[in-house]
Amino acid sequence: MGVMSYSPQPAILDFGTSQHTYLEFDLISEDKTAAIDHLLTLVATSVSTKTGAVIAVGVRPELWAEIGEEAIPGLEGFNDDLLGEKGFVMPATQHDIALWIHGAQRDSVFDLSRKMIRELAAVFTLAESTDGWVYQHNRDLTGFVDGTENPSPLEAPAIIAAATGGSVLLLQRWKHEADKWESLDVERQEAVIGRTKDTDKELENLPENSHVARTDQEDFGDMLRRNTAYGDAANHGTMFVGVAAERSIMHTMLESMAGITHGIRDALTFFSHPETGSYYYLPPAERLQQALEAADTEDDE
Repeated sequence: MGVMSYSPQPAILDFGTSQHTYLEFDLISEDKTAAIDHLLTLVATSVSTKTGAVIAVGVRPELWAEIGEEAIPGLEGFNDDLLGEKGFVMPATQHDIALWIHGAQRDSVFDLSRKMIRELAAVFTLAESTDGWVYQHNRDLTGFVDGTENPSPLEAPAIIAAATGGSVLLLQRWKHEADKWESLDVERQEAVIGRTKDTDKELENLPENSHVARTDQEDFGDMLRRNTAYGDAANHGTMFVGVAAERSIMHTMLESMAGITHGIRDALTFFSHPETGSYYYLPPAERLQQALEAADTEDDE
């Protein structure tokens, strides 16, 4: 018998969408299995219809294991704060499920988000809601290109899929200290990031505390970043959306940024601060297809 292959959820790799919403929920139903079945069926049937938006669904790893579903061995949520250098904290705000809804039009994303909130209300309560949007095609609100080291669209499916199926999602909302950042001249900003602002070239004399030096994927492994901007002109920042085959790839990167690994804190963390932090297991596309087929069978009976 050959080894079964798995595919990432299509919404993870649906590039080019400009409007995003991130919803995180806590379980309120005592029947965990029925709640997750309802969730997967709702997502699968919504994905299969022409809503104008797509959904990626993630489940807290421990909850997924509790209902007896196969996942990535040893995977766990963001259950403890990361305590870094000079009082820096990456807070753990783990929830039970996450929905990442995105599309080309704001109204489509809004309508699908409202639908999911309504139809999950009996078993899950909404805990976090953040709207994201793409800024200048591929830049974050610091003005620098984001996701330079991302794999190509052709490489990404294999890179983010674990051998046992599925992927790991990291969601973190980082609030920027905009006035503090904008008070720096371009040269100083480039030293913080480790790349040139206009041309996105890595600095020849790369500061060891620069963001590039502290997050180099050659040190931690490959991941896919689907970050977006969030907020308004007064209060805004970056929604970090990381997807990888292993939690350790992203968690060791966070430890490096916090200064836990080598005692060198990422210079960017003096201008941007995480407010949330959660890991979710993203079941493979095949699991959503199973939920869809089960729903179709029930409809036929």
